[in-house]
Formats: sequence, C-alpha cells, structure tokens
Amino acid sequence: MIDGILNINKPTGMTSHDVVAKVRKLLKQKRVGHAGTLDPAASGVLPICVGQGTRVAEYLSESGKAYAADILFGVVTDTYDAEGAIVRTADTENLTLEQIQEALSGFLGPQMQMPPLYSAIKLQGQPAYKRMRAGEPITLEPRPVVITQLDILTWQPPKLTLTIECSKGTYIRSLAYDLGEHLGCGASLVGLIRTRSGPFTLSQSITLDQLAESVENSKVEQYLHSSDSVLQQYPALMLDDVTTERVLHGNAFPFDIATEAELARVYDANGRFMAIAEWDVEREMWQPMKVFTVS
Repeated sequence: MIDGILNINKPTGMTSHDVVAKVRKLLKQKRVGHAGTLDPAASGVLPICVGQGTRVAEYLSESGKAYAADILFGVVTDTYDAEGAIVRTADTENLTLEQIQEALSGFLGPQMQMPPLYSAIKLQGQPAYKRMRAGEPITLEPRPVVITQLDILTWQPPKLTLTIECSKGTYIRSLAYDLGEHLGCGASLVGLIRTRSGPFTLSQSITLDQLAESVENSKVEQYLHSSDSVLQQYPALMLDDVTTERVLHGNAFPFDIATEAELARVYDANGRFMAIAEWDVEREMWQPMKVFTVS
C-alpha cells in the first residue's frame, strides 16, 4: 500500500474524478482522492491523496491556490467560460489596459463572490450544473473569498492573461465574468492553468504518463510527498516513547510549546509522523484528532 500525496498535472479534457480513477487503476489502490476540484477545461496542479494521505485532504483543500488565466473580453457565455453557449457579445475597441488595471484593483482583498450557476455546488444533494441543464431555476448565495494577487502577464486585445493568487473556493470563471461586467463589455474565461495548490507547484508536478512509467519501474516513491507535507504551517511536537504510546491509543497528552496554534503535527522519537493533534483549552493538553499508522 502507498501512502502520501501525488502532485499531478491534470490535462485539459479530464475531470478531477477521471484523474482519481486513473490513479486508482494505476496504483491498484482504492483509497485515492483529490484535494480541490479542477474544471475539465482547466489544466495544472491537482494534488491526489493516496492511502493515509486521504486523511489530510481537507487541510490541503483549505490552502491557497494560484492560477494563470486567459480572459476574453466582449464575449459572455452562460457558463462564464469557453465551454458554454454565447449569450452576449460587445465591442471592445475602446477598452484600454489602463481601464483594466484600474478595475483589477477593485477585485483585490476579501470579498463576496457569486459562484457560476453552472458549478459543482450541491443543492439538495445535486450539483447546480445538473439542475441548470435540466432547466430548473436555481439560486446560489455569494461566498466569501480572498484574492491576494492579480498581475497582468499579457494584453493582446481583446484577450488578457492574468496571474492570480487566491483563497480556496474562488471561482476564476466568476472573476472573469465580474471583471467584464464591471468594464461594461462582458468577458469569459477561455483558458486556465492552476500553477499552485498549497505547497504543490506546477514546476514540480508530474503527468499521468510519468506516473504510469514510475509504476512500471516500481519507482512511484520518487514522486510521493509525505502526508505531513501539507501541514507545515502547524508546529511539530516530538514525543518520547511513553507519550507516543498515549497518542497511539488516542489519549490526550501534555506538551509545553510556545505557540498559539490550535493544531500541531505529532512525531515519535524517530521523527515519524503519527498524528494531528488539537489544543484542548480547558484541559490544557493536546488531543489527537487523527492518528496515522506508523510503519
């Protein structure tokens, strides 16, 4: 059995679930999942959690993301991207780079963003896009997001290429649509590459073909990141043998460390990652939340 995280470069045309299914088949392992959906039309970093690595997927999903996005002004589609039907066009001859730069500054920082109606957000257990395709009227609520960086890479009218850094849950399609509406000419997303998800970057990612080759050569481990690699923002607690036994049985334990963090990584005396612990304010002890099998 393999445990850890694979930094997969998802190709366009595949869903995130398709990639999970492919990895599951290659590794002949059932416990496989992704951390953060990437649209079929998008490519780039898609962390795939394997074995015990699936237990840290939630922490990776919470982390920030980075993208390179191509936005086409003057064309609006029902899905806010190139996959949808065109619902409106407009002339962009008078659109200037200065106008775009000024508009972008208003999209930085914390904000409420309306997700696309054609999205995977669940409504009564069914994805919103399925209800839209069935012709059902739906209503989505705006969601809090944070956009920390918007830098222009190229401007070849009417197409703009941006680099974006943002919080989890940010829809780049919605950003493109909102930017177009703000400028009065409309816009849609025509290309998207995720360049970072948490600590995983595009330059360090591997293709599914590379993974398949590593399976054939029994060298998958060279591409495997440890489960605790996505928890580096939390302090590390190195325990003695007696305390290690307490943790392995799920019992709370004392550990004096100068930190205000609510979570911590827990290691045994040999430096092996074995648990995620939460600070219990009332008892002033660390309580294991997730205990991992130590090999």
